[in-house]
Amino acid sequence: MRKTTSYIIVGLTLTACLCSSCNNKKSKDGRTDTYSSGAISFVSDESFSPIIEEERDIFQRDYIEAKVTPIYTNESDAINKLLSGKAWLAFTARDFKPAELKSLQNQNFSPVAIKLAYDALAFIVHKNNKDTLLSTKDVENIMTGKSTKWGDIFKGSNGGTITVVFDNAKSSTVHFIEDSVLKGRPITNPNIVAVNKTEEVIKYVEQNPGAIGIIGNNWLNDKRDTTNLTFNKNIRVMSLSRIHPATASSSRKPYQYYIYNGQYPLIRTIYALLNDPRRGLPWGFAHFIEGPKGQRIVMKAGLLPVLGNINIRDVNVSQ
Repeated sequence: MRKTTSYIIVGLTLTACLCSSCNNKKSKDGRTDTYSSGAISFVSDESFSPIIEEERDIFQRDYIEAKVTPIYTNESDAINKLLSGKAWLAFTARDFKPAELKSLQNQNFSPVAIKLAYDALAFIVHKNNKDTLLSTKDVENIMTGKSTKWGDIFKGSNGGTITVVFDNAKSSTVHFIEDSVLKGRPITNPNIVAVNKTEEVIKYVEQNPGAIGIIGNNWLNDKRDTTNLTFNKNIRVMSLSRIHPATASSSRKPYQYYIYNGQYPLIRTIYALLNDPRRGLPWGFAHFIEGPKGQRIVMKAGLLPVLGNINIRDVNVSQ
């Protein structure tokens, strides 16, 4: 008997262009980079490194005279480097704050924030964990320490203590939970582990059955699956619901389609923050990601591009 499975595929059409600059004059600060050539470094929250690496690779193939070197760190340190003049470009999960804008403008800078993509915050558990439905209320209860055991959420569960694992104590992931889920309140769960990077979150969850890891969904997708419907098989991805208690019908996984239609509850924006008075290579790289080829890379990675016409198709696959 043939089984038919329906998938929803998200497609993208783009209409934009990347400009280039021929100005290669040496500036007073010693920089010689232009919009499409030279060498610069930039900073980024480490949770975005998979998508940024893909963008960087193609950008440097297209512009062979350009070299853009990443410094992957946490969001707080990335923004501080930008504000202190130690970097001209930062990739973050938030816009400039009003006080930050005012401070830079008072120094005669013209900072700019560019929206590049929409990302989903994914909750991952051990591959043998069968408890995979959470409501946003459950997430709030876990983060505030109201729920510290799996049995507090799933009656009868023998999963023991819930350990929440973040990539870094100052990462965009932590900031998003505090700002968007807890409405400005701090995370007070006593069972919190902060490692150094996202790869370590995944490894921790693989080795600890009671853990919940929180990561960006651009770390999840199996690159062999162009539909972005296959996740890392060494962990399980939880389904989240705005409705409490969560049910299978009300819950969604962080698939691209559910980012597109807003049904996945925890969606964040990836920004390029620029403070480059020369408008050189940092601008060129940021606008490349914003442009047609950069947005197609975003699409292929399983995130949602900001620019372009999104086409939705139902596809039936016979198995």
